[in-house]
Amino acid sequence: MYLTMSVPEVIHTPYILKSAFLKRNVELEIFIPDNLMGNETLNLLLFNDGQDAEEMKLKETLTQLYAKGRIAALAIVAIKASAERLEEYGVAGIPDFAGRGSKAKAYTKFIMDELLPFVQETIAVPVNGKRAFAGFSLGGLSAFDIAWNNDNLFDAVGVFSGSFWWRKKDLKDGYTDDDRIAHQLIRETAAKPELKFWLMTGTADETADRNRNLIIDSIDDTIDVIKELLKKGYKRPEEICYYEMVGGQHNVATWSKVLPAFLQWAFPPSRVL
Repeated sequence: MYLTMSVPEVIHTPYILKSAFLKRNVELEIFIPDNLMGNETLNLLLFNDGQDAEEMKLKETLTQLYAKGRIAALAIVAIKASAERLEEYGVAGIPDFAGRGSKAKAYTKFIMDELLPFVQETIAVPVNGKRAFAGFSLGGLSAFDIAWNNDNLFDAVGVFSGSFWWRKKDLKDGYTDDDRIAHQLIRETAAKPELKFWLMTGTADETADRNRNLIIDSIDDTIDVIKELLKKGYKRPEEICYYEMVGGQHNVATWSKVLPAFLQWAFPPSRVL
């Protein structure tokens, strides 16, 4: 006798969460499979720049991966950015040379003290599995910063074409690579956060090449993050996955193509059905 396993439908529901920390309403969508019984392990993924979820084909990607048995049960919270994206994303407490990222600390408080409790209250099934945070570009830097400083609540971080160039000093003002904020954050953190990292770049992310070494800055900056993580004691490939997409550009079309690879890395199925 053979049992037929039905493919879950992915339900996505919009919400508006009033944030005291950000002093605005935050729009978000939660994507979750409809066949949860309540006794399984449910993982959680927060995604910055959730306004791109439709263009990313997030729902279609999840449906395909569930159908192939490639990922475990997962709730995804797509957090839509506001007009103040350049202020709310970044590294908490360390604005860049232009003063951007001034509200990153407030955004972190929103995530930790408002969004996570709201998600657990809203989803009927307990979130009892892995937790990850991901994002694109500056949203990826934000996800990295929040997960890095809150490894008690996150297990992994995914950064697609991350803005690891984020720096304290402008290029024209005597910039050196030591002025990059994320790299400094890693170096100056005394502890070794319990995290795993999935870092992606595209070979056509940009054309800028600060040091004229014939490698674009986005790749250089990401590779240097990996070097800092290795110095910290993290291991490849067990704890660090680097995905470089040949021809990949700094856009949603590219990120949507590599999304399945990230989801399968972060949330592999516990058993094959």
